Amino acid sequence: MNAIQPPNPDVRAEAHALSDAQAKPQGALGRLESLAAWVAACQGECPPRPLTDVRVVVFAGDHDVAAAGVSAYPAEVTPAMVHGILAGRAGVNALARSVGATVSVYDLGVRSLQGVPDAVRRFHVGPARAIHVEDALTPDELERALAAGDTIAAEAVEAGAQLLIAGDLGIGNTTPAAALVAASLDLRGADVAGRGTGLDDESLARKAALLDEALSRVGDRAIDPRQRLAALGSADIAAAVGFMTGAVRRGVPLVVDGLIASAEAVLADELVPGARYWMVAGHRSTEPGCALAQMHLGLEPILDLGMRLGEGSGAVLSVGVLNAAIAALREVALLSEI
Repeated sequence: MNAIQPPNPDVRAEAHALSDAQAKPQGALGRLESLAAWVAACQGECPPRPLTDVRVVVFAGDHDVAAAGVSAYPAEVTPAMVHGILAGRAGVNALARSVGATVSVYDLGVRSLQGVPDAVRRFHVGPARAIHVEDALTPDELERALAAGDTIAAEAVEAGAQLLIAGDLGIGNTTPAAALVAASLDLRGADVAGRGTGLDDESLARKAALLDEALSRVGDRAIDPRQRLAALGSADIAAAVGFMTGAVRRGVPLVVDGLIASAEAVLADELVPGARYWMVAGHRSTEPGCALAQMHLGLEPILDLGMRLGEGSGAVLSVGVLNAAIAALREVALLSEI
């Protein structure tokens, strides 16, 4: 895909000038000032409009690598959590309600999911194969997943979304995400392996070794982002990459969540150079690959609360900070007025 232009630099400069002219010491609101200017640049207007239509889209899938002992929970938790989100009782639902965001979930690769609306499964591709043994996706499965994410983004933008968040759901998904970060940044398993859902030391060492096995299996094919995503990713991760590229190509900014979303953001920025400028990191998770991916993208997290829930939950929390930044730019008086 072709590169995209960054958010409007003239509007960003206008927002900074407005902030400097307000009745406060210049720079006194710290990062709130730059965040408000970023939102203004993305919207193309100063001051920016409040974020009243924020949408979290959770991409769910099973990962066969979980059977290798890289997760503290069984794969059966994934469909149960899909039902939890649909019932409005998952962690991301509670946090989203607190900031006025909406949550939807799509099954891209859950092996067995019963009793859900057809809309949840309309983009189903299939579970990801074990990445240390074989490629997670075929080329056709990859393209279907990327196209699904783009369609989901297009529908959200058409419906009025101002800000989008990709959430993740799937036992074992920190392993392919860590593999993608390692392959993207030329790192090894020990650099990116984290405890995920709560691994002990022995399981963590097993995870690092498995990551090295997967990276060695793929070899130089990982240089190409599409081949990397097919070999080491999953349908849910690929769909989220397509969602991110679809959002930024349509001029809608993204808040990036933890490890999985940060890995997806790295791929999105490779597929659509310049995508990173339409992103802000909502939080930094406890997974080591998260910080590495965000540093690679030049994204400084808004929050660092030691969270590792996934689902888009950390990114959702940062929406309150973004709206506070917007309120300050819209409502604080000019020094010349007092």
